[in-house]
Amino acid sequence: MSYKGGIFEAIKSLQPYAEFGLRDNDYDTLEWYDDPTVVPIPTKEEVETELARLISEYNNNEYQRKRAKEYPAIADQLDYIYHNGIDAWKTDMIDPVKTKYPKGQ
Repeated sequence: MSYKGGIFEAIKSLQPYAEFGLRDNDYDTLEWYDDPTVVPIPTKEEVETELARLISEYNNNEYQRKRAKEYPAIADQLDYIYHNGIDAWKTDMIDPVKTKYPKGQ
């Protein structure tokens, strides 16, 4: 799975409350609706740098997405804890998934 975000998400990351328009995810079509003296317009270079950071962060956290898919439902985990205790829950349910998808991979 690859990062689905683009220029729009990078701008929102830099200026979360900004009001702007963008066509075809192209910085050159950016229309800034806020007062730029109050909400500065990020430069194209700043946006490209932020987009690269977001892509890197997404790629570096793939193990988290894989783990989330394999962990049992919360209700099942709580039931397991109730019947078997926290140590058994960690050993039997959590550790195997963490071993399968180590942090940083």
